[in-house]
Amino acid sequence: MSVQKIVMSVLACLTTASCATGPQYLDKMQPQAVDLAQRRGAFEMNCPAATAQMLSRQELQPLVETFRYSGPMRAEYTVGVSGCGKRTTYIVICPENGNNCYAGGSRTEIQQ
Repeated sequence: MSVQKIVMSVLACLTTASCATGPQYLDKMQPQAVDLAQRRGAFEMNCPAATAQMLSRQELQPLVETFRYSGPMRAEYTVGVSGCGKRTTYIVICPENGNNCYAGGSRTEIQQ
């Protein structure tokens, strides 16, 4: 097998593997991200009846990328939570190499 064929095969494998994880990973972690935002919003707004809604999602590139090391891809979800006359928005980050998501700070608004 020629060097060119080997290089092309390796590139094809890498491209296929990296593309396959994106949307599947976003779909897989979305329920956990929405649930985390809903529970946090219900607590912070003191509203057990609060509901969450997915507003947007995207895949983020690794924070660290060098020749030898690459950090994990991350999924970022923007989730809106509303209830009891209040609403808030959370940014939830889920690293691809783990099973945990983390919700960032929020800004709660009182609906009028």
